[in-house]
Amino acid sequence: MALSIFRFPCKIREQKSYVGLRAASYKVRIIPFRSKDIACQLQRIEAPSLPSNPAAPFNDQPLLSRRARRNRKCPTQRDAFQETNISPANLIYPLFIHEGEVDIPITTMPGRYMLGWRHSLIEEVARARDVGVNSIKLYPKVPEALKSPTGEEAFNDNGLIPRTVRLLKDRFPDLVIYTDVNFDEYSTTGHGGIVREDGVILNDETIHQLRKQAVSQARAGADVVCTSEMLDGRVGAVRAALDAEGFQHVSIMSYSVKYTSSLYGRFRQVELDKKTYQINPANSREALLEAREDEAEGADILMVKPALPSLDIIRLLKEQTLLPIGACQVSGEYSMIKAAGGLKMINEEKVMMESLICLRRAGADVILTYFALQAATILSSANTKTRVN
Repeated sequence: MALSIFRFPCKIREQKSYVGLRAASYKVRIIPFRSKDIACQLQRIEAPSLPSNPAAPFNDQPLLSRRARRNRKCPTQRDAFQETNISPANLIYPLFIHEGEVDIPITTMPGRYMLGWRHSLIEEVARARDVGVNSIKLYPKVPEALKSPTGEEAFNDNGLIPRTVRLLKDRFPDLVIYTDVNFDEYSTTGHGGIVREDGVILNDETIHQLRKQAVSQARAGADVVCTSEMLDGRVGAVRAALDAEGFQHVSIMSYSVKYTSSLYGRFRQVELDKKTYQINPANSREALLEAREDEAEGADILMVKPALPSLDIIRLLKEQTLLPIGACQVSGEYSMIKAAGGLKMINEEKVMMESLICLRRAGADVILTYFALQAATILSSANTKTRVN
């Protein structure tokens, strides 16, 4: 091969072939140009001889007392020693709803729709329950006419979310419903708080509205309310409001670590600067500070958003608290896997499942993911095959 590559005269010693020897390897040293001539030298490197018994170790290699591959040699052992598992019970299924009856495709999220709140939603929830997913989170698409600078529609007891919660609880009494205590879907600005004329987000005034929103959702039958905007003191205020109204049994999942990520978006077309209340993605100590504060104020679950870029933060919180940890796999994470899978650049199903098991490995107890139905279908099928075998 060397001769065909270099195509110029080289002096090479002939080597006889010996059984038990590796093929001789050569090191090429190029000598600098001399006039128009090029010279090369090939120096033979002696290869160690193989033992007569291939299974026997080399004489100069110490015996290994520990060979990790022994525990990976067959599927049964690999399954037995798997440290992290995932089941449909670990998944929360986010669902978008709107006032109409026709499902509206979300163009940036292949396979996802804004569902009609009556029939399509009921059918989708039934499909999820069939494969073991019994936790959902509702996101409303609020008509523009109902939005206002102070977001009063957020605590309308006859609004889209309370009506939907009552409908679902009537049909599926044991369904666990998470609702979003957030201002942005009800605000004309799209921000997570009331915006003053000079652009400042009013923290305490917004929290006053969020308290009423959480109580309205609990009154409708929500099991877990999610304080998803990074406003100071929101968890304590919502906990106090719920307890005062007799909803001590309603849990709070706080989005304790919500970074100003470029992976958000869903069907929104407007880019908003939320850096004054969401966390800089470069910061981890600040994330821990926020999580500790939410725990002290009465949060029952600590959520990290986005998920895969925050594996280190999920692990950090897992080591620092005894509370359950949630991971929110956001729209951008979903869309990237879907897009790459659609282009056959990756195996969509395998990458999807790998992403979820990695979140579990990092420490997430629950994962809010648009893949919930697809992943649970795979998990359910795998469990059926195991039982049959």
